[in-house]
Amino acid sequence: MFAVYFLKGRAAFTALFPWRVSIVAFMANPLVLKEDVSALRETFFTLTNDGFFDVIEVQHLSPEAWQAISPIVSSRGIEVALGVQPLVLMQGYNPSSLKREERERAVAKLIEVVRAAASRGVTKVAFCSGPDPGPENREAAKDSLVGSLKEVAAEAKKHGVTIILETFDREWDKKQLIGPIREAVQVAKEVRAEFDNFGLLWDLSHGPMLNEKPADIRVAKDYLAHIHIGCTKKLPDNRLVDWHPGFYRPGAINGVDEVADLLKVLLEMNYAGAIGFEVKPEEGQHWLETVHAAKGVLYSAYCKVLGDVLLG
Repeated sequence: MFAVYFLKGRAAFTALFPWRVSIVAFMANPLVLKEDVSALRETFFTLTNDGFFDVIEVQHLSPEAWQAISPIVSSRGIEVALGVQPLVLMQGYNPSSLKREERERAVAKLIEVVRAAASRGVTKVAFCSGPDPGPENREAAKDSLVGSLKEVAAEAKKHGVTIILETFDREWDKKQLIGPIREAVQVAKEVRAEFDNFGLLWDLSHGPMLNEKPADIRVAKDYLAHIHIGCTKKLPDNRLVDWHPGFYRPGAINGVDEVADLLKVLLEMNYAGAIGFEVKPEEGQHWLETVHAAKGVLYSAYCKVLGDVLLG
């Protein structure tokens, strides 16, 4: 949590940041994804002792890895949320597969993760849709995804866990089925018709690859459960890649202005979820360099928003 202090004439204003702040630990320090115990302990100790953060997002950890950080989490009282996108993107679990065996395998794994999360006191689990099969099979894949989400949400409901679907690019890099925010809303409507423990995650990093701006997420007002902020990377050949570079790194798209635009939209929407950093150090960077740069961007963006409101 943080606050901004403003003066307007002789009047002084202190404005708390209105949302909880999270960070994706396995992106901030890539060694976390490898379950390097030393890196896990260092990362969680550092982040839980930084008053800026309220939530730490991490992948599904093995029992041994969880045991390494559990005392740190317990002592600091910080919330942990699960981001299990790597299961879909890296390990091939596909909840939108048109092949029954593949879809059932993905659902079984996600239910396993939900149960493990609940046993550890974790109440939020996020993942993505699976690869886009192309226009000819897209609608069938969406139906498959909805079925998977309902199955996972049904089990999660028993354990007090919320399921969150993240939207990714469809054309540039990760090439996921979901996808554009309007299509994500269609999926969310179907799932929410039966389960209220489901929501969407929109990532500013993916906006340029989806040709979406913060204003576009207004259509998801009733379904947004989480927000990520970060950057798309533009390579010298003009390709866009989902590498989540730190803010103001070479080729990074998004900065203070884009984050401020997002904050304004979220204020207008009365958004109540958390806002999380998803940034990754590049070669030669210490992982904390990227983290602290992102904190500065969020602070500056909030100052900009308040300046527009208070100072005109």
